[in-house]
Amino acid sequence: MDFFHYKNGKLYTEETDVAEIAASAGTPLYVYSKRTIELHISRLKEAFAALEPLICYSIKANANLAVLRTCAENGTGFDIVSGGELYKALAAGGDPKKIVYSGVGKTDAEINQALDAGILFFNVESESELAALDRIARSRKTRARVSLRINPDVDAHTHAYVTTGRKQNKFGIMIDAAEAIVARWREFGNLDLVGVDMHIGGQITEPEVYGIAIDRLLELCDRVAGLGRRLEYFDVGGGFGIFYRGDEARAAADFAEVITARLGGSGLRVVLEPGRFIIGNAGILVARVIHVKRQAGKRFLICDAGMNDLIRPSLYGAYHRIWPVESHMAFASDDSEDTPPADIVGPICEPGDFLAKDRPMPHVEEGNLLAIFSAGAYGMSMASNYNARPRAAEVMVDGSAWKIVRRRETYEDLVAPERDAR
Repeated sequence: MDFFHYKNGKLYTEETDVAEIAASAGTPLYVYSKRTIELHISRLKEAFAALEPLICYSIKANANLAVLRTCAENGTGFDIVSGGELYKALAAGGDPKKIVYSGVGKTDAEINQALDAGILFFNVESESELAALDRIARSRKTRARVSLRINPDVDAHTHAYVTTGRKQNKFGIMIDAAEAIVARWREFGNLDLVGVDMHIGGQITEPEVYGIAIDRLLELCDRVAGLGRRLEYFDVGGGFGIFYRGDEARAAADFAEVITARLGGSGLRVVLEPGRFIIGNAGILVARVIHVKRQAGKRFLICDAGMNDLIRPSLYGAYHRIWPVESHMAFASDDSEDTPPADIVGPICEPGDFLAKDRPMPHVEEGNLLAIFSAGAYGMSMASNYNARPRAAEVMVDGSAWKIVRRRETYEDLVAPERDAR
C-alpha cells in the first residue's frame, strides 16, 4: 500500500493524518488514496505496454464516482455488469466506446440502455442472451456488437466463491458450444461477432493459469476463423491478485509476461478488466473501538464497523491486515508470541460478524482507531444496511487535501425509499 504509511506513530494516507480525517468525518470511514489508484493504473500500462491494451476498470470492485472519475481521467474504460454501473460510468465521464458489458443476467431494459449509450460490445454469456440481444437489435433496426464469454474450464486456484472459469460455474459458454453457435451465426442477423472474452476468477496469484485459459481460447479463435469469422478483440478479463498479507501476490509484469507471450502476435486488440488490482490497496476502512471485552480467556475489540461495512472476512474468511491508527509498534506477525491475540468484531447481531480472529494486536483502549487495510475493493461496494445501520462515509485523499466523496447515510436515508402501506 504505497501511500499508506506510519510517521511518528501516526498513520498517514499520502500526506494526510488519518486520525484527523476520522475526527472530522467520523467512523466507520473508508479512506482512498488517489495517488495509489493512479500508480496502479500506470503499473498496468507499463507492464502491458507491448500489447497497448484497452484497460476497463471493473466497477463492481468499487463504484464510487470519485474513483471512477480518477480512472477515466487516467485513460481507462469500464467493465460493467448492470444498468446501474453503466449509469455511474457515464455519470463519471466514462467514454461509452470504452465500455464492455459483462454479466449473466442482462435484462431487456439494460440491453436497451446499453444500446442507447453506444457501448463497445456486450460480453455474452449464453445462447439465450444472444437471442435476446438479436431480438432487441432487430426491433430497433440496429446492430449489436458482441463478444462471446468463453468458460475455459480452468482452475484458477482461488477461493471457491470467486472462481468463475470452471464448467460448474454459471459463467460463460463452453468452448464446444461456442463453436457450434458460431457455425450457425447467420441465425443472429442483427449481431456482429467482434471478439472472445474470458474471466477465470478473482484474487488469482498464479499467472500461469492465464496462459492455460488463453491457449484454449486461441484454439477456438483459429476454428472461428476457419468458419469465416474474423475477430477483433480478446478480452482477458481481470482477477489479478493483490497483497493482503504482504507475500502472496505477483507483480503486474508477471501476469503481463504470460499474457503477452500468447497474445503479442495474435493481431487481436487486448482488453483487460482489472478492479481489485487498481483499487484494493488504494483504500482502508477506519473503525473506532467501542468496547474492549474479555471473556473465556479471549480479548474482543468491539468496533463500530462490522460485516455490514466489510463482509469479506465473514463471507470468504478473507484476511485483512488490521493495526491501530496510532501506534509506535511495527506490525506483528500472525505467529507473534509477544503481542497478545484479539478478535476484532463488529456490532452486528450475527456470530459471523468479525473482521479478524485471534489476531496479534497491541494494547488498545476504548475510543482508539483501527485501520483495516486493503479494503478498497469489495468493501463499500458490498456494504449493506443490515441491522438498519447507515452505511459509512467515503473520503478521497489527494496529497495533503481530502474531501468526502460519499456522505455518511442518515436514519432518514434508511426510510426514504419506503412507503407506509396504511
